[in-house]
Amino acid sequence: MDNLSSEHRRKNMQNIKSSGTKPERLFAKELKRRKIYFKANDRSIIGKPDFVFRKKKLVVFVDSCFWHKCPYHYIEPKSNLQYWIPKIKRNKERDREVNKKLKKEGWIVLRFWDHQVKKNLDSCVEKIVAIPKYLV
Repeated sequence: MDNLSSEHRRKNMQNIKSSGTKPERLFAKELKRRKIYFKANDRSIIGKPDFVFRKKKLVVFVDSCFWHKCPYHYIEPKSNLQYWIPKIKRNKERDREVNKKLKKEGWIVLRFWDHQVKKNLDSCVEKIVAIPKYLV
């Protein structure tokens, strides 16, 4: 049972960001500090990746531990399971579909959990640096 009114729940849900999250801002700041050029939230690419590196033909997603069901930090909601379980399941399915389509189009796809970016920012950025420029 949800302990919030439907109006209060709606307002809470409206405040949840799909882009510009704290892990994304940390990641972008580090990329800029290293003078690594990217495009953020490119709507022209399927899945609207958080970061696009066209010269490397690389896309990066920074996935929330809750919304994408991190195997280490996901905590299943205690209420409204008939909504949340299919919602989270569909997010995972969509991630797989997007990965498959992007790879078919020749993109390299990297996904980082938000906790990885927060705790190991340098190693996440180093994975991008290690990928050579795309050879046509």
